[in-house]
Amino acid sequence: MIQSIPLNKLVPSPRNVRKSSDALADLQLRADIAARGLLQNLVVRKGKRGKFEVEAGGRRLAALLALAEEGTLPDTHEVTCLVIEGEESEVREASLAENFQRLAMNPADEAQAFASIIEAGATPEDVARRFGLTVRFVEGRLRLASLAPCVFEALAEGTITLDMAKAYGAISDVERQAQVYAELQDAWYQITPDTIRRMVLDATVRGSDPRTVLVGRDAYLAAGGRIERELFDDDASESWIDVALLEDLAHKAMEEAAEKTALEYGLAWVRPTLGTYVSHDLVEGMSRLPCEPAPMTEQEVKELGELEADYDLVAAVLEDEDSDEDEVAKAEQELMVIDRAMRALNDRPPVLPDELKSEAGAFLALSRTGEPTLAPQYYTESEVIADEGVVEAVEASGAAKPKGSSLSQRLLDELAMQRRDILAIHLANDPALALDFMVFTLADADGHDWRARKASTLVGPVASGPVTGFEARDAPASAALAEFAGSLDESWRAGTSDVERFARFRALSDEARSAWLGHVVSRTLVASLACEGERSVPMHETLGSLLEIETAHWWRPTAVNYFDRVAKVRTLEALDAAGGPELVSRYAASKKTELASAADRIFSGNFIGKAEVKERAQVWVPSIMRFARPEESELVDAGAEKPVSDVTADEIAEQAA
Repeated sequence: MIQSIPLNKLVPSPRNVRKSSDALADLQLRADIAARGLLQNLVVRKGKRGKFEVEAGGRRLAALLALAEEGTLPDTHEVTCLVIEGEESEVREASLAENFQRLAMNPADEAQAFASIIEAGATPEDVARRFGLTVRFVEGRLRLASLAPCVFEALAEGTITLDMAKAYGAISDVERQAQVYAELQDAWYQITPDTIRRMVLDATVRGSDPRTVLVGRDAYLAAGGRIERELFDDDASESWIDVALLEDLAHKAMEEAAEKTALEYGLAWVRPTLGTYVSHDLVEGMSRLPCEPAPMTEQEVKELGELEADYDLVAAVLEDEDSDEDEVAKAEQELMVIDRAMRALNDRPPVLPDELKSEAGAFLALSRTGEPTLAPQYYTESEVIADEGVVEAVEASGAAKPKGSSLSQRLLDELAMQRRDILAIHLANDPALALDFMVFTLADADGHDWRARKASTLVGPVASGPVTGFEARDAPASAALAEFAGSLDESWRAGTSDVERFARFRALSDEARSAWLGHVVSRTLVASLACEGERSVPMHETLGSLLEIETAHWWRPTAVNYFDRVAKVRTLEALDAAGGPELVSRYAASKKTELASAADRIFSGNFIGKAEVKERAQVWVPSIMRFARPEESELVDAGAEKPVSDVTADEIAEQAA
């Protein structure tokens, strides 16, 4: 029965099936009701004390109440309602049907509707305000209305997606849009928004384009392709006219390359893309598979070490101010060759376990040089899907409930989130357990089975340094870290499941668990220096200040780790900081290797000299290796004009002197 009911007599029903909402959508609904009134009646059921419980239309009721609260509507505003009766299960079913059977508008329908309102004299701002939308959203829909008729019809019919329609709209030339749409009707390959965008923007393609390099001039011409050349054009600047033909040939070439690559790597599938990277729409719904770079062979490790040593020797020529221009030019060329060789060794493809290859796939992208390149990441499409979207709830004993008690996937998801929140509030109020759980999760990540469902989103991987395979030889800090890691109590790792390992971990002493806390946090630190630029990490300066770190106790500059690898002037600056002009003049005429050896002895304290010079030498470190002292940190916090990390090497050398 349809009935008009005062707004102040309506209350939300606890049985309404919609438990979640969208704040932005709610604002849009409120604006729509304020502009046009309620266009769809509420479904209500008689409640207690003359009230009516809204079984379907909870969002509309909330919007009406909000408008009443702000004074737009009176509390007694008459609301059209459908009053229903029946058992509670029947009422809940009506609420579900009212929400579940609603169909969102097609973007093409929205575009036409907005365009008709604009034609009647409204502005995009008026439409946005009346529907509770952004002006940008309205303008986007209006652009869809101006697409070529064939493209717009395809959007309305669902033949193309909204993203594809937007790709056609990358240009305003409707003739070009229609031309590309017609060219793609016979395409045998998967059409993506990137494909459409490339074609509508490229009326012609230059001879240097990656697609032209892949296909080749002879193959393109043999297939009937046309090329135009101006007077001063060469092979790279000439224009290839038949873009659709070029795309077709390029796709076929990539398909062939993908088939060969799949066989070569033993993968279930390899899919090609003419893009230079793997776009999100290609991998949407897939799962990444874990894989590590291929390990280096002993020979490769040896080669990399030799290359690094050669790099340091050649770099020393550039850093030496006494090198002439010819030596510098030759060194620069040698460094480029060495760098390429080092990259070739370091950039190794990921290795996938053999047992995963049967379900693993990858993507073949087109490099900027026109080479098919396998993207270094593997994916799987495997997933378990329950019949008809219904998942059977399982009792704690492991036995499934009878069919009549099956729950919808959406309900299970909502219940799981509410149970998560119940667990979260209890864990939040037990910091000791929370700390144990965090440390265990980070520590257990080393041996965690990637197939097992994770208990939380906590991650703490070991930070990789900017130099692959580097180990600081004879460094006290590195040796101390290794010793610390070796002293950790790892008896808990004997557990066969994460539940058992966690129980064993909690049984450790407070001291043992505290040691693990320090270990898992410390290994996540990234490499940094006290300088400006990409190596600067201000938080490290704060931590170093709080810990009152004296770098000189843990690291000393030697010929191997510093003086042989810096310009001669830097070594003289260090000598000046330790012994002043007298010490500098003693070694100023020395060659670089002799100077580095002398500096090694001086800054290790192994030399005969004045006590004060020896003392300064034994505490000197380059400014970029220092950590801020507590008083310096306070100056930075107080807004000092120059933070400690911004002080130059010269200024610190003067202070040390």
